[in-house]
Amino acid sequence: MVQEYQSPVRVYKHPFELIMAAYVRRFPKCPLIPVFVDSEIISESQSEDGSTLITERRCTIDVDAPRLLKRIAGVDYLYFIQKNTLNRRDRTLHIEVHNETFSSRVIVRECCNYTVHPENEDWTCFEQTASLDMKSFFGFESTAEKIAMKQYASSIKKGKEIVEYYLRELEEEGITYIPRWTPAVISHTAAARLQLPPPSTAGVIPVNSAKDGLSNKDVDGPTELVAGSPDDKLDADYIRRYLGDLTPLQESCLIRLRQWLQETHKGKIPKDQHVLRFLRARDFNLDKARELLCQSLTWRKQHQVDYLLDSWEHPQLLQDYYTGGWHHHDRDGRPLYILRLGQMDTKGLVRALGEEVLLRQVLSINEEALRRCEENTRVFGRPISCWTCLVDLEGLTMRHLWRPGVKALLRIIEVMEANYPETLGRLLILRAPRVFPVLWTLVSPLIDENTRKKFLVYAGNDYQGPGGLVDYIDREIIPDFLGGDSMCDIPEGSMVPKSLYRTTEELESEENRLLTDSIYKSASIFKGAPYEVQPKLL
Repeated sequence: MVQEYQSPVRVYKHPFELIMAAYVRRFPKCPLIPVFVDSEIISESQSEDGSTLITERRCTIDVDAPRLLKRIAGVDYLYFIQKNTLNRRDRTLHIEVHNETFSSRVIVRECCNYTVHPENEDWTCFEQTASLDMKSFFGFESTAEKIAMKQYASSIKKGKEIVEYYLRELEEEGITYIPRWTPAVISHTAAARLQLPPPSTAGVIPVNSAKDGLSNKDVDGPTELVAGSPDDKLDADYIRRYLGDLTPLQESCLIRLRQWLQETHKGKIPKDQHVLRFLRARDFNLDKARELLCQSLTWRKQHQVDYLLDSWEHPQLLQDYYTGGWHHHDRDGRPLYILRLGQMDTKGLVRALGEEVLLRQVLSINEEALRRCEENTRVFGRPISCWTCLVDLEGLTMRHLWRPGVKALLRIIEVMEANYPETLGRLLILRAPRVFPVLWTLVSPLIDENTRKKFLVYAGNDYQGPGGLVDYIDREIIPDFLGGDSMCDIPEGSMVPKSLYRTTEELESEENRLLTDSIYKSASIFKGAPYEVQPKLL
């Protein structure tokens, strides 16, 4: 299996020439890179005007691997061939690397590019891609692959420190500016040539704010992008500001999945936070996340979920008897939703409204949660990708375990798990009665294991003590009906009048489109016989 890596765009707030001067100082070897033992120039050539310099090197690497594995492989060091093409006129550096050692067993490829920032010519961009194809390695393919990927990820992180170190060294020597190349001042002698070391440890000086012009993205927050637009690439500062701290390999998975969407998904692509949730739900397994996301995108398109908040009108009956609503945020800045489930007549709502309406209500809550997460990200200045739900079970009885109601709940949970993974950050269940374990036994098998770990259950008044509600929600935000200081306008709820119930036949005759897997209908068509189709416009 081929392992691939794609870096985000990393930005140096320094001119290209100064970055190259810092880059030079790591040649032929650098004490800050212990694994990089040495390098030697194999060939070097320069264009007549001195604008282009091509340097090819043989680099010696000491991989941090078990001694037993090295003895089996019969080597102490690995050798790589590196080809650097420096174009002083265009202010670009293109680097290609491939392995010389075990080239018949393992194929390693790396490509790096230094370019001028498209919006600020005094800044420098860096991008990096790599691939590892482990064909055979003395029966230790899996171990060797893990060592290689771990070593590579470590070198990427180390590169940041190295560039910062040499830039500070240049500054201490009084070198803060290097003039750009011009044909009149560049000599054709070898002394004027830059000596460029290996690319695998290239680093970055982080930019402090997304407002500094690192990308074309609106500083008020991330937006959906049209495939093929100039905003296709993610920069490292944007990821850190809006998506959080990701490892290099996690960044790579996000970028590759996003690129795949841009190539295959027509129109607007999902927001980066949404894509990242699917990756987290599948532990950053790219293939599994892609499959789950594709199914969800198809479902959203079929049922016009993207327009739900703007197009769906809540029935008056739902407004009168549904006991839930938004209420400020928790200590982490996550939007807080409160559901007084124990006070809600779930049986009456199902009998009066049906599963379809209740599902649309739950979908609208999740869509509103995503919108509030984006808003809180801007307000609090840090990534907020999930929300908190507080469920008060006071009043929960066997009536809530009415079989059709539980069946509807299970189907709703199934839809939520498939289309809103890693959206719920924490679920606080308060005042759980004795009947709760019965309900939990029914619903827990359908809930993802990672989601179940986010559930915190408090029986009776246990939530009022140490380790209780105040650990997650500020006291001034805790609702008054839970002993807090905040007035909460979420109704207590009441019984739905039986006069509003609909007959079983009416409920069963409705087309629960959101709870079905397909919008297609079957029909038998006979030769010579007409068949009339009435298209329905959504």
